[in-house]
Amino acid sequence: MPSKREQVLQGVSVLLKAALPKAAHFRNEVKPEAIPANGFVNMDDGDPGEPEVTLNPTTWIYEHAIPVDVAALKSRTVSAELRLDAMLQAIGAAVAADRTLGGLCDYLMVQAATTEPLTAEGAAVSRLALVEIVAVYGTTDPLN
Repeated sequence: MPSKREQVLQGVSVLLKAALPKAAHFRNEVKPEAIPANGFVNMDDGDPGEPEVTLNPTTWIYEHAIPVDVAALKSRTVSAELRLDAMLQAIGAAVAADRTLGGLCDYLMVQAATTEPLTAEGAAVSRLALVEIVAVYGTTDPLN
């Protein structure tokens, strides 16, 4: 059985795929050279950070920061900014609809996105957003 950390990461991955089913999804990958027509989502495992430890039973409580890159291309009728905004809204709605990842964590939240252009000379216009999803969860074994 996967560790609590891995279960939470898999849960976030499933949530992202459900929110953006047409986008290409990756985990711990470098940014692709070409952005797929329906955009891409790359989730990194991130950093669980320093836990708060409670006693009886001993429990490590993490606020695990999970970085997510989201990219969108301009289409004939919609700007890259608007397509990216729609993708971010879908992620926000998915997080709001399931704040506990089906019971895997105590609370799930998303931080505000920062955006930047991804356009190279001669390439299609595209935008990238850097989003951080924070999962708060506890475990009785920090490695399991």
